[in-house]
Amino acid sequence: MHKEKVDLPLILKATHISEILQVSQRVAYEIMERSDFPLIRIGRCKRVSREEFFRWLDGQGREDKKMLRSSGAIIQ
Repeated sequence: MHKEKVDLPLILKATHISEILQVSQRVAYEIMERSDFPLIRIGRCKRVSREEFFRWLDGQGREDKKMLRSSGAIIQ
């Protein structure tokens, strides 16, 4: 497994996503099919830019917090 983000290739595959998120490859493919995921399709291959992936991943925490705030679960 890669130690640093910069050690990862510029374009990530599902195997990289599964390693980073510590999920199965099947789950990585499911994540890549989400409408908000910055997927790059090359024929039948699915890829994602390293920078876009980490930007998307960082946004996931913010989206969860926004949803909890709007539901009243988090008060700030």
